[in-house]
Amino acid sequence: MNRRLLQFLQAENLTQTQFADTLSVARGSVSHILSGRNKPGYDFLESLMLHYPNLNLEWLLTGRGRMYRETGPESASDPAQMDLFATSATQENRKIERIIVYYDNNTYQIFNSQE
Repeated sequence: MNRRLLQFLQAENLTQTQFADTLSVARGSVSHILSGRNKPGYDFLESLMLHYPNLNLEWLLTGRGRMYRETGPESASDPAQMDLFATSATQENRKIERIIVYYDNNTYQIFNSQE
């Protein structure tokens, strides 16, 4: 789970400090979770759900599904919700491994294949 949480922080362009402050948890807690030393508690997960409602907790906890939850019909046009890895984008036995999306505000999101 710690790798997926780090992936989420990268996708959201957040530092560990910003993330801890947003969730109102100790900065050391986030560091310990990311290092694998501790597992997140109920309060941490509840705050995560409250502050990041589009985060798919099943993905975070188990690795199943997509990073972001589908929120409705409009989500199909949202790049974070598209499953580009499942498209027929293979050619000559090649598969998409990683997609990086750069935004005009100098942030970016990294999408990795779940395989």
